[in-house]
Formats: sequence, structure tokens, C-alpha cells
Amino acid sequence: MATFTGYLRARSDDELVALLVRRPDLATPHPATMASLAARATSRSSLDRVLTWVDALVLQVLEAVVVLTPRTGAPSRQDVLAAVGAGPDDAPAVARAVDDAVALLLLWPDDDGALHPAPGLVDALGGSVAGLAPGGEDDGTDAPGGTPGPVTRDDGPLAVLADAPAAAGPVLDALTWGPPVGLVPPPGTTAADAVTWLLAHGLLVRGDGRHVLLPRDVALALRGGRTHRAPALAPTSADAPVRDPQTVAAESARAAEHTVRLVRQLLTRWEQTPPHVLRGGGLGARDLRRTAQGLDVDDAHAAWLVETAAAAGLLADDGEETPSFVPTLEADAWSAQDVAPRWGALARAWLTSARTPWLVGARDERGALRAALDPELSRPWVPRLRRAVLDVLAAAPVGAALSAADVHAALQWRSPRSVPPLSAVEAVLTDATRLGVLGAGALAAAGRALLAGDDAVEALAADLPAPVEEILLQGDLTGVVPGHPGADLEDLLDLAAVVESRGGAVTVRFTADSVLRALDAGTTADDLLARLSAAARGRVPQPLEYLVRDVARRHGRLRAGAASSYVRADDPALLAGLADDPHLASLRPRLLAPTVLVADASPGELLAALRARGLAPVAEDAQGSVVHAVAPERRVRARAARTSPVRERPLPERAASVVATLRRGDVPDPATSSRTPDPRHATHDAGSYLTRSVDVAHATAASRRARAARTGEAAGPARARAAGGTSEPADLLVVLREAAQARTSVWVEMVGPDGRSQRRLVRPLKVEGGRLRALDPQREAELTVAVHRIAGVEPADTPAS
Repeated sequence: MATFTGYLRARSDDELVALLVRRPDLATPHPATMASLAARATSRSSLDRVLTWVDALVLQVLEAVVVLTPRTGAPSRQDVLAAVGAGPDDAPAVARAVDDAVALLLLWPDDDGALHPAPGLVDALGGSVAGLAPGGEDDGTDAPGGTPGPVTRDDGPLAVLADAPAAAGPVLDALTWGPPVGLVPPPGTTAADAVTWLLAHGLLVRGDGRHVLLPRDVALALRGGRTHRAPALAPTSADAPVRDPQTVAAESARAAEHTVRLVRQLLTRWEQTPPHVLRGGGLGARDLRRTAQGLDVDDAHAAWLVETAAAAGLLADDGEETPSFVPTLEADAWSAQDVAPRWGALARAWLTSARTPWLVGARDERGALRAALDPELSRPWVPRLRRAVLDVLAAAPVGAALSAADVHAALQWRSPRSVPPLSAVEAVLTDATRLGVLGAGALAAAGRALLAGDDAVEALAADLPAPVEEILLQGDLTGVVPGHPGADLEDLLDLAAVVESRGGAVTVRFTADSVLRALDAGTTADDLLARLSAAARGRVPQPLEYLVRDVARRHGRLRAGAASSYVRADDPALLAGLADDPHLASLRPRLLAPTVLVADASPGELLAALRARGLAPVAEDAQGSVVHAVAPERRVRARAARTSPVRERPLPERAASVVATLRRGDVPDPATSSRTPDPRHATHDAGSYLTRSVDVAHATAASRRARAARTGEAAGPARARAAGGTSEPADLLVVLREAAQARTSVWVEMVGPDGRSQRRLVRPLKVEGGRLRALDPQREAELTVAVHRIAGVEPADTPAS
């Protein structure tokens, strides 16, 4: 097994399926041969993508292999263990990291078990690997810019330190474990003299006028041959407090029920007084503040409720000429469900939503305040972040209450190349607590089921307390619900009472305003007392009955209509003095008759002004029938929610079909059977435009090989020229990358702008972005050529024709 492509071809179908599941970008679009898969797997874009999601220990293993390869050849697993500083207890974790790197095709072992980095991995990791200075082109150890290496003796490069000044030691200690760049001290200081001595003896090299650099081989000697201080092991949650499961369940259920109730109140408020849509598409700050006050929450909590309801399809822009945010038709079906299904709809929408409600109220790049429901608040990485945070909590012991710092540290280890900001992690944990996904800081059973894709509604229903359909009415016009009120009782309390506190029990108070609210909604005094009597444990207290009767007696004695508006009463004494009331002067009230008064205001404004004066009028229509003061309900159809996919992976069945296609298409050509198979797809490097042309070229080449197999003809002059050569557009990418990694030379046939071809012996240095950068030793020059101008590649041991 001499090449990366050969190793890939030797993998079993199960291993290839596992690879495509873990690296789904390799399967889209379908590759046709193993060499095509190898070309795609070694492209810069694919390597950057997979490196984004490997953990810190896998990165250490990769860095160790990359650093050791040019110095000692392909390192063994034991060499990697020693390089990362692993002890006997750490060996299983490092072995797991090596296996992960091999399974992800970032490393590949040869027949002897030695580890090789995938072609292109060195460039993808960057120049400063493991906190070491960039290596040279030839062996990875020379200082940059052609600076000579350190002065050495037979007993090692650090032997000259015996004669070094005392200040040289601290300078080297500061640079040993990285970063390897230091600022030159001011002249005349002891540190400056030490730096001058280190520069003179080659233990430091100059970077620019103000900086010095610690060469890679000196740093490795100071580290004792290790690339890292110690292996980066996964952080543990041993110190996290563990909550009682019953406490977690109770807190989760309480938060879930509270959120469902607040969203229902939000829908009720906005169906009566829908807020306008800003010109930029968001919700105005005043409307948000008014909503927060009505729901008795802060602005941040109100913004989250609004965003979550909109993500669940319960709120939408009505699309009118003067647009407003109103409940959707789906909101009616949602409101008719029990608590658990309603919570399930909100939780699923929150988990998959790309919205960032925690940014509401902050200023954007232009200095403008970000508004709730602003289209600019979508971020495609948010669903992935939510799942990542919940994954950390799910991996902790059951009941463990992790802090935001603990979760952030775990995410930093899981994907050190893509660490979310701590503020975003804190916001996700806050939202999960509000929603009831967390309880007492720990992942609840409903949250665990939501993350796993199980029946989260059933899990929450199991934690919700049994609903209570009775209330203890007391003589001081208060009532206590000993538990979680059922749907009918909750409706009654919302209609006719004011909730004073919620917890293990719900305490309410009946007031003249709350009773008036129920009467305004169309309930009569007898109906209200009947519903209270049915829900009460015992009879309705006399003070409460008197309150209902008294408010009902006054309710409707005054009736307002439009003249602009008018007020009439059977008793002229009720209207006496209203026309001259200074508090009503802005309405310009006028008596048309002893029992009729009109005003220059809308009926709603007139009703509100009269009630502010302690009266209890009702509205009536043109026929004199009572019109209950309830705003008309408005509904629109919800738009399909746009949610970002959360790290989509191909199903194993789909990956298996791709592998079957690879096996069928990977037919070795007799002229090239000693080397790698022919890929059909080019790399997906940023800026590369070869993919489509490679597909066409490979289709032609496949037809030519099939025709040659039937007729016995040669596959083509480029193929017959030499064993191991290739003219396939994507195949030559693999050959060039492998030559660049092995630092071997190849014969390259290049086509010039005039259509003439020339063959040159070059040593590839880098293949990236659809271009080859190579060294021509015969001309002692470096050249860069577009890959699409390369007609063929042959190994250097093949004699030039």
C-alpha cells in the first residue's frame, strides 16, 4: 500500500459507509471512483470542514504526525503517544483519537502500521502547528527565509546553552511552548543582550525588525522531543452539582407550563391590538415594551417569546397595506391543545430555529438597534449551537447542573477550531431554562427526548402534575387553586380574576375590573356565578356574589355609539354634568337631549374616558343591541418556517448506495493498475471550476476504456506512454498531491496558450485552488500553472520521452 488512494481502495464497504456518514460532503455530488473520492477528501475545503468538528485531542494527534513525519518518517502509534506526552492512563484516549483520525481519513496507516497525514492536511492545519514555527520546504525544520539553522555540537543543538547568559533561559522558556514569536527587548537591557547572544548562536532567528522566532528544531529539543505538554483530555463534570430528578422534573414542568401560558396570553393580546410592522420588517421597541409589561416579563424575555411563537408559525405579518403582526390560523389549533402538545410545538420550533432573540436590543454594525422579528436576526449556525449545548448536557451525568463556563469549556474541547462565544452559550442555556428543556440547571427528561428525537411531548406530560379543576374561594375575594389548574379553570381565571402568584398553588383575586372584563366579554352575572359555583369547593362566598351582582347592576346602564360617538341613558341624572366635566373636555361632549350625549371621539375612546370617571358603560350598535367590547380577531395563514438544517448527514442506506457506485465505477485500467484508480470528480477547493469538466472528461475516458476492453485497442496515447502516468483531470490531482506530500518529482505535460505542449520535470510543492505550485530543478525556478492546463502526469522514475 504505497499511496493514499491505494489505502482508500483497500477499505471495506462498511468502513467507506462510515466515512461518508461522518463526512457527508464527500458524497454530494456522488463520486464515481475511489480516486475521485480521494481527490475530494484531500481538497482544502473538505479538510477545513472536517477539521472544524474534530476534538482537541484529535487535533493534537494530527499535529504530532505532521511534525514528526518530515523529521523521522512516518511515525508509529507509540511515537504519537510520546509526542503528545501521554502517560499510561492517557493511552486509551490517545488511541481513540488516532482511530478517529484514521476513520475520518485525516491519517492513513501503511502496511507496517506507520501513520501518514492525508495529502493537503499540512496546509489545512496552517503554518504554526502545535505552537511551532513554520518548517522549511525540504524538511520542515529550517527557519523561514533561508536563515541558517542553529549552531550545534555533537551532543545536540542545545549544548551551546552551557555558555549562554543567565537571561537566555527565561527567553527560551517563554517561547518554547508557543507562540514561537517574541518581541525584541529594548536595547541595553539584560534580555536584549541575551536575545543578541541567542541570535548569534542560531537558537533564535529574526522574523522582522521587531520580532524574533524560535526555530522548530530548537523548540522540539527544548520540549524533549514532544509536540505538546500533555494530551488534551475531555473536561469532566465531576465538580458539577447533581440535582434531584424530582426537582429537575418539577422545575422543567413549571417552566414549560409558564411559557405555554405566556405565549397564549401573547396571542390574545396581539389578536386584539396587533402591533405594526416596522419598515425594516421587525417589531417596534415600544410595542415590545408594551407587550413585556402586559405579560409581566422583562423585554428580553418578551423578545424570546415573540421569536419563539413566530418560529412555531403562531404569529405572522398579515401582508396588509399597513402590515401588522397577528396570530395565524394555526394559532387557533394550537390553543385548543393540551399543555404538553403546545409545548412540543414550541420546543421543536426553538430547537431548529435559526433566530437569535438574545441579540434584540443590541446595536448592529451600523449602530442601529436590533428589533425583535427583524429578518437580519437569522444565523445559520444557531441550530447547530443549540444541539451542541444540549449534547454537552446530555453527556453529563443525569441531573448534573453545568454552568455556562462548563458547557463552553466542553464545546471548546469538542471543536477548538469553531468555538462559539460564551455569551451565545449563556443565551442558549437561558432560553432552554425558560422553555423547560432544563430544570434546575440540568437537562430534563423532556429535553433529553427532544434532543434524541423521541416523544418529548409524552416525556413532558409524565412530568406535568395532574390538573386541578377546583378552586378554594375565600371571603376576602381571593381564591386558591391547590395545584396546576386545568384548561377550563384556567380560562375562567383568565376571564374573571387577577393572578397574584403562581407556584405549587395559584392565588387569584377578584376585583371590580376583573369582573367587568368578564361581563365585557359577553358573560352575564348568572353565568359567571354558575361557573364559579361549579369550580368552587363549597359555595361561592357572599362578598364575591355581591361584587358580581353590583358590577353587573352598573354594567350597561350607559351605552355609547357613534355620532362620532354618543352616550344615552334612561335616567337623565346620569348624564347631568358630563357635558361640563373638564376631564372630558378634549372629547367635546354635548347633550342632544336629556338622555343623549354625543362627543367628537371614537366609541372606544369615549368608553375608556367614561370608565376612567368611575362609570360602567357598554357599547351598542345602530339597533340598540349591546356590542361586547372585544376587539375582532384577526388571522393569517402561517408561512412555512425556514429553519437551517443541523449538520445533515446522509443516511447509511444512501451512503451504502454511494459505495456500491464507487465499486462499480472503480474499474482499473490495465495501463495503470499498478497505481491509483481514476476519479471522476475534481476537488471542491474554493475557487475551483473543474468539477463539471472533470465529469465530462471521465465519462469520455470511461467510454474509451470500455471500448478498448471490447476491441483490445490501447486506451489512448497518454495512457500508453508509461505505466503509472495519467491524463485524467481528477486523477492527476491525486498524483500531484501525493507527490507534494512525498516530496518526489513528476513529469508534467503542460499545454500553453498557443496549444503547444511541453514536458517538464518538476517537484510539486502545493496543489490548491485549481493551481499547481512546483519547483523546476533544471531551471532552478518556481512555477505556478493552472491544473486545467496540465494534460498528463507521470512519476519521475519513468524516463521522459
